[in-house]
Amino acid sequence: MGGRTYRLTLCYDGTRYRGWQRLPNCALTVQGKIEEALSGIFGMPIEVSGSGRTDAGVHAKGQVASFHAPELPIGDIVPKLRHLLPEDIGVTDLSYAPERFHARLCAARKTYRYRVWNSVTPDVFERRFRAQLPQPLDVAKMREAAKLLEGKHDFLGFCANKHFKKSSARTLYALTIEQDGNELRFTLTADGFLYHMARILVGTLLEIGGGRRELGTIAEIFEKKNRALAGETAPAKGLCLMEVRYE
Repeated sequence: MGGRTYRLTLCYDGTRYRGWQRLPNCALTVQGKIEEALSGIFGMPIEVSGSGRTDAGVHAKGQVASFHAPELPIGDIVPKLRHLLPEDIGVTDLSYAPERFHARLCAARKTYRYRVWNSVTPDVFERRFRAQLPQPLDVAKMREAAKLLEGKHDFLGFCANKHFKKSSARTLYALTIEQDGNELRFTLTADGFLYHMARILVGTLLEIGGGRRELGTIAEIFEKKNRALAGETAPAKGLCLMEVRYE
């Protein structure tokens, strides 16, 4: 089949979507909206591969997708695509890519950010993008715990898929926690993330910061690989895919 491979960079507010992945009989997926728009532009069915499948309610600032289609000028595609997509999905970049480029298979590392509004004051204007947690948190203790999570480990205990068959070893290059007034920002960079892994890691750290869990439980989760031993899954709305990097 002739044509070109394209690399598409997107941002989206995931609030009203059932997630990235196209679903049967569901119009509200990010992948579905993009494929519908591209198929209209090229006049043929276009399938898009994302760097990862963000969950329902999760946002993206730097999601990357790839697709194969006939060659058209980039300057013609982008305005049409922006016109056809809803206002909560934005195209930030489109370029031709090497023929074998695949957004998911070629990804080297991903960075997610999780935002928490740590206050009893209502978070009216940012409520769709931050999880609110009113109780006091020990940030120093959470940072200490974050260091224990960094490095190469088997993260099966931090995965919500009980029947995960492939290797669950991942390298978490960095997990930092910034405090800006009442907002806490957890930034996680890894070579890949298991199902709900980022949100379970954050949920576990929040339980440590809130005094509901001890630092020692992290070693136990790694050892026993049991999801039930880790913390609650933090709400989807606080999570945003920030960047996908390629070699």
